[in-house]
Amino acid sequence: MSAQHTLRSKARRIRKGDMVKVIAGAKKGTTGTVLSVDTRTGRVLIEGIGVGTRHIRPSQLNPTGGKKDIHVPMDISKVALVVDEKTAKTSRVGVVTKADGSKARVAKALKNKEIK
Repeated sequence: MSAQHTLRSKARRIRKGDMVKVIAGAKKGTTGTVLSVDTRTGRVLIEGIGVGTRHIRPSQLNPTGGKKDIHVPMDISKVALVVDEKTAKTSRVGVVTKADGSKARVAKALKNKEIK
């Protein structure tokens, strides 16, 4: 299996709108909602996490220049899906094929219980 194929299959397990918890890095332990997932690069944008500053050059529209807050994406391997929002319990995510041929995401920590 190529690295690109592995990256895309992992990216499918986290979707836009999911509640995730950061499990590695400077923001470890914080939770947030996924704003977008980039399957090509394996990165996710999380609401309120990874906010950076970009310096704006002076222009006719903005003659003084200044600073602007931007969202910085985080690697998908640093986040885990939150299955219980009250306790912030996380789980690995698997994909199973149902009897009718459709695929569903399941939470491994909940003994393969289907996720919305």
